Amino acid sequence: MRPLHFGSLFWPANNPSMPIYPSLNGRTDCQVAIVGGGMTGTIIGYVLARSGISTILIEQDRVASGSTSANTGLIQYSNDIMLSELAGQIGEPDAVMFYRACKNAVEKLCDVAEGLPQDVHFRRRSSLYYASTPNDVAPLRREYEMLHRHGFDAEWWDADRIASVFPFRREAAIVTQGDGEIDPYRFVSELARDGVQHGLRIHEHTTLKSVEGEKGGIVCRTERGEIHAERIVYAVGYSPESAGGRCVRALLNRSYVIVTKPLPSLAEWHQRWLLWETARPYLYLRTTTDGRMIAGGRDEPVRQPVQTDRELGNYTAQLMNDLRELFPTYDVELAYEWCATFGESADQLPWLGEDPDRSGQYYALGYGGNGTVYSQMAAQLLLDDILGIDNSIARIVSPGRTPSQQLPERTTAVTNG
Repeated sequence: MRPLHFGSLFWPANNPSMPIYPSLNGRTDCQVAIVGGGMTGTIIGYVLARSGISTILIEQDRVASGSTSANTGLIQYSNDIMLSELAGQIGEPDAVMFYRACKNAVEKLCDVAEGLPQDVHFRRRSSLYYASTPNDVAPLRREYEMLHRHGFDAEWWDADRIASVFPFRREAAIVTQGDGEIDPYRFVSELARDGVQHGLRIHEHTTLKSVEGEKGGIVCRTERGEIHAERIVYAVGYSPESAGGRCVRALLNRSYVIVTKPLPSLAEWHQRWLLWETARPYLYLRTTTDGRMIAGGRDEPVRQPVQTDRELGNYTAQLMNDLRELFPTYDVELAYEWCATFGESADQLPWLGEDPDRSGQYYALGYGGNGTVYSQMAAQLLLDDILGIDNSIARIVSPGRTPSQQLPERTTAVTNG
């Protein structure tokens, strides 16, 4: 198993221990088998179990032990690819429909987080998406105009307005409403707990060994057992090769994150908005409920995370400088730092849906900066498919969409992995 992160992770260190779930032994049956106990698999398991669908989730390690532990917990409907750019790629009607689906998924996630019995440190936030350079103002304005034209709650801010509430000045920005932040580790833990209370069966330390089709379903074999299911869902995160099939050709990169020690006050951080920029790769920032700052970015086209503290420190020092440039009056001290793998597709859309070559086998791979949002979208798509409800988004994110949009091979992602 390839390592997905390196460094000191904030969320696991600041949360109570996860519940322990037994490994699978013997034969069992269900309607849906989910492979992967991260954000995506757990959201899908939660949604299906609460809908009365017999569901089993298997995880080769512990629930939330993979990329969920390194997730920075931003929940935003705007994507790594702007609406105006996506419109040029798939047409404006489909692009708008996809963005609305993302907005609906965010609203659903917010409702779920607020409805869980335990506090998962969820807060509703607005987002400030600012121009990194003066040359980015014109495309950012086009983005705002398209968002506004189609009824998204967005505002245009000029440099003076930004500087009036933040200690930094940028040429322009879009402010979007209805986003949020969360403790992803705690969120997954509580989703799993609630799902189990509604019939979800979770098996940790259970590795999928093989999948075979049988009449009317699938047989999933593990080290000490087997699952007979109607459908199998690969929610395997940034290990796409474990899903098999020909559809997924992901570009796997690595990114860096820092978390500061708590600050006495965050008064200069206007309403603790989520911050991100137009540059690619981009810097993004948020706060935590205990007054810390989180900053992420400095992405590189290398799959494997760094492997030494010295190398990690070289990159996280740059993130500290980025943070201090935006908030120069804060006396920030580093508390946690890590490097983690993340993935994206050629068209910057997720792979959600049934494999066109393998009946009953589904991908739930939410690659891109909106992985948590895509996880909720995947759950809704699968539920609709089971219930026989047509979902207009399905063809846009289908694993069988136009082959020319799939990612070409890139040597650096392979040789450094």
